[in-house]
Amino acid sequence: MTENGEDSCHHQSCEAPDKGDSVVNDRRPLKTLLVDTQPCKEHNDALKLSQTARNTDGEIISYQAQPPSLPRLSKGSKSGSLESVRTRSLRNRHESLSDPSENSSSTDSLKEDQAVVLRDAATLRNDQVSAVGRLPAATSGSPVFRDRGSSLSEYERRPHSQQSDPIEHRVRATKLRLSPVQPSGPLPALERSFASATLRLANRLDRDCLDYVALAKEKPGERLHRNLSDSRLLENMGSDSTSVNSMRSTYSVLSPIRPQDVRNRSFLEGSVLGSGALLGAEELDRYFPERRVGIYVATWNMQGEKGLPANLDDLLLPTDSEFAQDFYIIGVQEGCPDRREWEIRLQETLGPYYVMLYAASHGVLYLTVFVRRDLIWFCSEVEHATVTTRIISQIKTKGAVGIGFTFFGTSFLFITSHFTSGDAKVYERILDYNKIVEALALPKGLPDTNPYRSTASDVTTRFDQVFWFGDFNFRLSKDRVDVESIINQTAGDNMGPLLEHDQLSKEMKDGSIFKGFQEAQIHFRPTYKFDIGCDIYDTTSKQRTPSYTDRILFRNRQADDIKVVKYTSCSNIKTSDHRPVVGVFQVKLRPGRDNIPLGAGQFDRSLYLEGIRRRITRELKRREARKNQSSSSSICAIS
Repeated sequence: MTENGEDSCHHQSCEAPDKGDSVVNDRRPLKTLLVDTQPCKEHNDALKLSQTARNTDGEIISYQAQPPSLPRLSKGSKSGSLESVRTRSLRNRHESLSDPSENSSSTDSLKEDQAVVLRDAATLRNDQVSAVGRLPAATSGSPVFRDRGSSLSEYERRPHSQQSDPIEHRVRATKLRLSPVQPSGPLPALERSFASATLRLANRLDRDCLDYVALAKEKPGERLHRNLSDSRLLENMGSDSTSVNSMRSTYSVLSPIRPQDVRNRSFLEGSVLGSGALLGAEELDRYFPERRVGIYVATWNMQGEKGLPANLDDLLLPTDSEFAQDFYIIGVQEGCPDRREWEIRLQETLGPYYVMLYAASHGVLYLTVFVRRDLIWFCSEVEHATVTTRIISQIKTKGAVGIGFTFFGTSFLFITSHFTSGDAKVYERILDYNKIVEALALPKGLPDTNPYRSTASDVTTRFDQVFWFGDFNFRLSKDRVDVESIINQTAGDNMGPLLEHDQLSKEMKDGSIFKGFQEAQIHFRPTYKFDIGCDIYDTTSKQRTPSYTDRILFRNRQADDIKVVKYTSCSNIKTSDHRPVVGVFQVKLRPGRDNIPLGAGQFDRSLYLEGIRRRITRELKRREARKNQSSSSSICAIS
């Protein structure tokens, strides 16, 4: 019977939970007595008389009322105590999560909460009427209990030793402990490429490197970049695809190098084996997954003008190009008197991403090679040679200058030349070509990558990829009036009717010049001869016929090694009577061996520093001018 006088029926006492649910500080089973109430008004008096208990010897004794150890709690206070237990446990859990100095495990926290719950539950039981032992036979065998037994639940039908404390069961329901889930089968292997939000943020690209994001997205399955010494180090390593595909990770995150490799490798002497070579397949695939390098070729007859264009961006960095290229090759005929000034201007335009690998000249013929500075380590020593086609060798206005080097395992030859001028001097120009291919002494110390296809009488056969460009001076075999009429009638960029009269195209078809060379389709107007500063062809007394004198030709040992991306003229440069011609190419690369003399990263450092200094100075002046312009406009607006 409860304290407030409600009628109740008594159940047998039950033991405490198992050892796993026992209090942490006391591992012994906790046995308590509990009164389970059930309304039974008909037998209220009988239950009062039958309340007995057993002592430790098993003898039935009369019930002796004992004063409570704690103040009695009302029904409302009991539920409030349970709520305080839940609130305290929940608060403890939050404090444990929020406390940075908390080092205890989740299991210890669970045991501490359980101890609090059982201690409070024991207090609640002391506040109630003391529990009885087993009910006497008269009580348990009464008709009322027999009738009630048919409606007992499965839990209540269990033996008392298997029943748990109802209060404890109710409190523990909020602290369920789920058994660990066991996998039904073997776990799948971890993928080698996985995305990480942290690394994605850490490897965020700078604004000037955003163009590499598009490249990374085009090749999501691109294999991991490997170290130059041993690729086996990365075979079993996972990597973050977000960081690998970003430009910063591609050129900054380096793979480990074994000390044994550092002891054994000497790239300047090299190894004849392709495995593990600095110029081998592993390093080539790391920088060029498609094994193609971008090459930008420009040729321009400057007409010997002392004044250079104010801005060379249109020549080297056209706005219609999506990406800058890996190599920039600039050939000049009738160059300006100050060759050093010209090279500084090129460095200033290309900026800190590029360094001048080599520069050579033959009189007023200038040939300059710029390369991305992170690719300079894969270039061999650079060689150059010159040939004059004048009868008097001291006059160096006509002739050729060539530069040769090896990049990875592919050899390159770049030639810029200036042939004999004159509308009818086709034969003289063919002689110029023959003299150059025979007399240009290249290569000198570089090994021939394919000696079986080389001939001693033709320098262009001794290199894998050859680019020949310059002012070849071949004209259109047509009167000026007819040429201008064809130009005016030409729709769009179809220059086929003009090229039918091109001397160079005709001689190449006949096989008398540039054997084995190709030229991309021409979709631009003739580049010679203009009045300086405008787009009008020659208006002088000579009335020269517009012609395609400036050309870019290429030759390769293997078919389809060179793909043309763009071939056009630069109409914005108008300081000469010639328009510059530019070509963009994608060239096939092959892995090499370390048996070639490497350049060891050599470049013109003084030129690099001067070009960058001028670039910074120009930018500061531009900002100052913009600032002064904005301040002056603000003053005018106020006045």
